[in-house]
Amino acid sequence: MKLALIALTFLLAEAAWAESAGVTQEARKFSEPEVAIRQGQSVTFTNRDPFTHNVFSKTPGMAFDLRTQKPGASSEVKFENVGEADVQCAIHPQMRMKVKVTR
Repeated sequence: MKLALIALTFLLAEAAWAESAGVTQEARKFSEPEVAIRQGQSVTFTNRDPFTHNVFSKTPGMAFDLRTQKPGASSEVKFENVGEADVQCAIHPQMRMKVKVTR
């Protein structure tokens, strides 16, 4: 029992320090309305829809544009600045989410 608790503690600690978070695009929406990461970590955006998306953010200091992301494609975005990025899809304006970056 004690060994199982120790193993669980290490697994949870490793998950908390993961280098990135994953978000999928499916059914014209993001899998998460919000993700929280630490400064310097990344978010991987994966298109699981049968059509193209264009994920971007215009948030100052956190801006990015993945351009045309075809079905099945994945793209990673590293967030160097602390803050909250508003993310959306240029093709499907109802697709919106936030990336919260802390120290």
